Amino acid sequence: MNNPFDFGGPFVWQPTAAYTQRSNLLRFMRQHGLATLEELQRRSTEDVAWFTEAVIEFLGIQFQRPYTAVVDLSNGIQRPRWCVDGQLNIATNCVDKWADNPATRSNTAVIWEGEEGQTRTLTYAELHAQVNQCVNALRGLGLKAGDGIGLHLPMCPEIVIALLAIAKLGGIVIPLFSGFGAGAISTRLNDPGAKALFTADGFFRRGKITPLKTTADQALTDVPTIEHVIVLRRTGQDVPLQAGRDVWWHEIMAGQSEEAEAALLDAETTLMLIYTSGTTGKPKGTVHTHCGFPIKAAQDMAFGTDVQQGDVIHWVTDMGWMMGPWLVFGSLLLGSTCFLYDGSPDWPQPDRLWAMVERHRITQMGISPTLIRSLIPHGDEMATQHDLSSIHLFASTGEPWNPAPWLWLFNVVGKGQRPIINYSGGTEIAGGIVMGNPLQPLKPAAFAGPCPGIAADVVDENGRSIRNAVGELVIRAPWIGMTRGFWQDEQRYLDTYWSRWPNVWVHGDWAAVDNDGQWYILGRSDDTVNVAGKRIGLAEMESILVNHPAVAEAAAIGIPDEVKGSAIVCFCVLFPGQHPSDELRRELIHAIADQMGKPLQPKEIWFVADLPKTRSAKVMRRIIRAAYLGENPGDTSSLLNPEAVAEVSRKK
Repeated sequence: MNNPFDFGGPFVWQPTAAYTQRSNLLRFMRQHGLATLEELQRRSTEDVAWFTEAVIEFLGIQFQRPYTAVVDLSNGIQRPRWCVDGQLNIATNCVDKWADNPATRSNTAVIWEGEEGQTRTLTYAELHAQVNQCVNALRGLGLKAGDGIGLHLPMCPEIVIALLAIAKLGGIVIPLFSGFGAGAISTRLNDPGAKALFTADGFFRRGKITPLKTTADQALTDVPTIEHVIVLRRTGQDVPLQAGRDVWWHEIMAGQSEEAEAALLDAETTLMLIYTSGTTGKPKGTVHTHCGFPIKAAQDMAFGTDVQQGDVIHWVTDMGWMMGPWLVFGSLLLGSTCFLYDGSPDWPQPDRLWAMVERHRITQMGISPTLIRSLIPHGDEMATQHDLSSIHLFASTGEPWNPAPWLWLFNVVGKGQRPIINYSGGTEIAGGIVMGNPLQPLKPAAFAGPCPGIAADVVDENGRSIRNAVGELVIRAPWIGMTRGFWQDEQRYLDTYWSRWPNVWVHGDWAAVDNDGQWYILGRSDDTVNVAGKRIGLAEMESILVNHPAVAEAAAIGIPDEVKGSAIVCFCVLFPGQHPSDELRRELIHAIADQMGKPLQPKEIWFVADLPKTRSAKVMRRIIRAAYLGENPGDTSSLLNPEAVAEVSRKK
């Protein structure tokens, strides 16, 4: 693969005293006498037990019974046991700890804004009371520790209350994307034999009501284990309730005690099953525990995005994706404020996101590269007309950046002063493998390095470390947030991550490290196409396309070719005022040929109105490829805009 970025290029942001002196990361290093980040990284990966215990203490995690060992690796690094013999209920650390403290009980835990303009806030004391009411309501239905409970709600305060109530009960949270179809819901509920489901009558999107309860009812015809459905009244539309199964949220919560005991749990008790979609086969249920996912989430939020008490963090996401639970668990473990928005980030006007930053004084703003690319065509003034001075930093995850939109966010929105903390990992990681931080300089689209405690490396096809070249992203030591496996499918877990090289986690991403130690994630290693014997990363070609002044977004796919083995087809969304033409198509093909070589130029470039995306604005390239080739697209449950798929399928 060629390098899509100018490795060794200039830094554009340098840490200032205002960032370094307030940072959690510097405070942690000083507590342990660590003079440099290199020293921290080395010690955190060579002595995993020391680092993990230091993080647990830094976060103030309270155990109901202390652990006797931080980690037990007697079953291999693929199957570590953490916080051995300890008892921990993570909900008490997220809520009770702050609500019981007179100094923090009145601090704001949750701020919410709905698309239609409603707003609500919950203090830690109010959140504590409502979580306890929900726990008592669940116990009143006969639900208990170990029961699977689905979470199929809009991003409103009740989704936080329900998430924490399930945890406090000792149940297993099954987060479900609010845009899922019936089949995707039933598959995920059937896998662990779920006993209950939280859902709502519907939600608002782009000024219209989208039903939820109707979809849930369709799904539950195929889920025989469900005994109870708790329905939130969000939109006020009429929905049928099934007698003996369905109850209204407001009715079952009414009159419940505001005090509830937390279930006594082993620290490694399963907290949550987050499902990741595959191109074939059933979704993989990644298993996360009370002492795993939340601690890793809070660590990354503290050290990378520097969230502290008094900060307000927002991430454009849904609870069905890992960044939803990550946002809630991380922010509340740190005693900060979680901001939720239930709606489209560009509706009713393209400045909605920036208007909310101004209204609610958001300090850490998490987005995806695709979302930024989709906002750029609306003009700089959509952002610059708002007071964005509250923003301490931006954060980004979901897919690789192209330098041009990264620089737009940095220079236009951030005025060249606020860092963009790039973040990449996955559901099975419980957060990041690589991440920026307030102590290190930044280059466009790059990462400062591995997260502390993550023994990341980039290797060639023989598993040997390489630098300033593209290779496989791997991890060489365990970390507390790692998935405990796939639900009831251990062999698939071992085959997916541990089968290529002994005791090495292979993540499935292409990555590189430049001469300055900056890291780059270059797309999925299965998003690589072999054209006439040359291996090409699709993100590389997309970067060239979006650097053209006419192109707002681009996606590249590989298709079979009798001569070359594979050929490249590209899809481009143009800026307003730009029009498709054969001349523009030739211009774009020539740009790629000039930069990558004529043998690697795309076979075809198509102009489309939109690219198929998830609600979190991630481009779904595998679905583009399937639509173009007329193949089965696999799991399409997270697709937001099926009309874009239809347009792709008409292009061939």
